[in-house]
Amino acid sequence: MTFRFGLAAALAAGLMVAPVTGWAQQKIKMGVSIPAATHGWAGGLNWHAQQAEKRLEKQYPNLDVVIVTARDVGRQANDLEDLVSVQRIDALVILPFESAPMTDPVRAVKQAGKFVTVVDRGLTDPSIQDLYVAGNNPQMGEVSARFMKEKMGGKGDIVVLRGIPTVIDNQRVDAFMKEIEGTQIKVLGMQYANWNRDDGFKVMQDFLSRFPKIDAVWAQDDDIALGVIEAVKQAGREKEMFILGGAGMKDMIKRVMDKDVLVPADVLYPPAMIAEAMEITAKHLVEKAPIQKEYIIEATLVTPENAAKYYYPDSPF
Repeated sequence: MTFRFGLAAALAAGLMVAPVTGWAQQKIKMGVSIPAATHGWAGGLNWHAQQAEKRLEKQYPNLDVVIVTARDVGRQANDLEDLVSVQRIDALVILPFESAPMTDPVRAVKQAGKFVTVVDRGLTDPSIQDLYVAGNNPQMGEVSARFMKEKMGGKGDIVVLRGIPTVIDNQRVDAFMKEIEGTQIKVLGMQYANWNRDDGFKVMQDFLSRFPKIDAVWAQDDDIALGVIEAVKQAGREKEMFILGGAGMKDMIKRVMDKDVLVPADVLYPPAMIAEAMEITAKHLVEKAPIQKEYIIEATLVTPENAAKYYYPDSPF
């Protein structure tokens, strides 16, 4: 069963638990493996994980949370071995660096008898996981395509910047392409930009040099979008097109609030999902609370009309 909710609804549903006393004092250790803060969204992810660690260890005195971060697949795989053999965790909460190469390392954790929660970037074998928490990736692609389709009147030339080769990237792009089927929107080019600002800049520079006319850019991700914006401005072509990113970075939400014609909208994909995954897993481990198999956070379109609701100036992301 899949449980779908917005962030506020998740909190209201009791996933952010109150301080707890009286639970069995058997020590429980939860490992959390996430990518290092190599870009804005990952920076927000790390911040939310650290905040959740503090809250949970206060709420559950017998819970020990161990967070490890990795800059590449090899390091993350090694971290998992250490969490099982040295840290002796009871459960793993992991946001895989990449889907395919991390599937077998996570499988080994499961085979060692550990509870496994997968966040965001799904494994190629979902049967490994006990719990899955993510944004609604197909919906993110659909919402993005629908907005662009309506704004462009169903016709025009676009370029697409993908993330990295993962299940969620495929879900977003497949849904986006399906949504624009039957329109006169032409995808001139599509390249990976690794959810990275510098790569977004380089890929967009290539697109700008190859295509004399671009009506819109689907950057999919706000970090990528910032690189795209810089490339477009350097080329002096900012009056030619608009750019749609995604995630809800405060800088992008502010642009939408200010009615920046280059950034007319954004689509939410909150890094706080890592905290929700940790909280749900901890509640299950400590309280033996029943859980759903999946928790999916809806993708919300942010426009000038509702942007203020999603603008958090003090947020790290």
